[in-house]
Amino acid sequence: MNLHSENRSIPEPGPGEVQLRMQDAGICATDVHFWKNGEIANFTLTSPICLGHEASGVVSKLGQEVTNLAVGDRVAVEPAVPCQMCVLCKRGRYNLCRELRSCAKPPIDGNLANYYCHSANFCHKLPDNVNNEEGALLEPLSVAVHACQRAGVRIDSTVLISGAGPIGLLCYLTAKAMGAKQICVTEVDDNRLKFAKKIGVHHTLSVKSGTSEELASQIETTLGQRPEISIECSGNPTGLRNCMLATGNGGCVVMVGLQPDDVTVPLLDTALREVDIIGSLRYVNCFPIALALIVTGKVDVKPLITHRYKLEDSVKAFEHAHSMHDGSVKIIIHCDQD
Repeated sequence: MNLHSENRSIPEPGPGEVQLRMQDAGICATDVHFWKNGEIANFTLTSPICLGHEASGVVSKLGQEVTNLAVGDRVAVEPAVPCQMCVLCKRGRYNLCRELRSCAKPPIDGNLANYYCHSANFCHKLPDNVNNEEGALLEPLSVAVHACQRAGVRIDSTVLISGAGPIGLLCYLTAKAMGAKQICVTEVDDNRLKFAKKIGVHHTLSVKSGTSEELASQIETTLGQRPEISIECSGNPTGLRNCMLATGNGGCVVMVGLQPDDVTVPLLDTALREVDIIGSLRYVNCFPIALALIVTGKVDVKPLITHRYKLEDSVKAFEHAHSMHDGSVKIIIHCDQD
């Protein structure tokens, strides 16, 4: 797939929308996947789209009927906008809305641009003590908040996190903020394990070698018990298998990373031990919680930002994100030309 920059006209906000002068945007693995493969999960590119969905911006123009924001407000963009009318939306599970439209999910353009228009109801105003880069990271942090809520992380929880990419590390920070007493992070990449230790992870384990049964035993030894909660963030079937075998009786495994359609897993063992397998899709009502975690200092996302690029250097930024050979974690693109 070809990746390039192009000039477009500045979009005008429709009713209920605001025009945003974009500030910072993070590169997500799904953005890279679209670039390299033209598809992810059940989304397939059939025509060119603009990428980017982790972003912050400044309100530059109001559409009709917008009363919750003002020109000049700094906001974080919650990229997935539901219909707000179906049964799921009315029950508060709008992330499952079948009519949901999300930035950078075909055929909707993303917000890696100078200007972007978005629903005002899904723009979250940032306080003065939260900068624009932190605002951009509210999106992946909300993924972690939703995963930890789905898992039921609480004070005294023992947690396994599979994968030390940005989402895995944010799940670690969130689980810690929610009171988890013991957290083990597993990973195949040594550089990512070193970074995990750098941000405070006490228990790390390389899973480059060994059977899932052997690794489950090592995880139990590392934590001093089997984890009550496992959060799979790698999207690797082996990681899912490791989690299912490692999780203690009566525990749960939350699937955050996107797995292939068909995987081979130890279902009988998992069922006989009443280990719950739980899906986790994006987030729902999580942006305010993620923002509160940052505002109160319970979660510091700034150390995860390892590299920064200007908008005109986006191709270089994506090439960097694709290689990730140097211990990079989160790459931010500055969109504002001022």
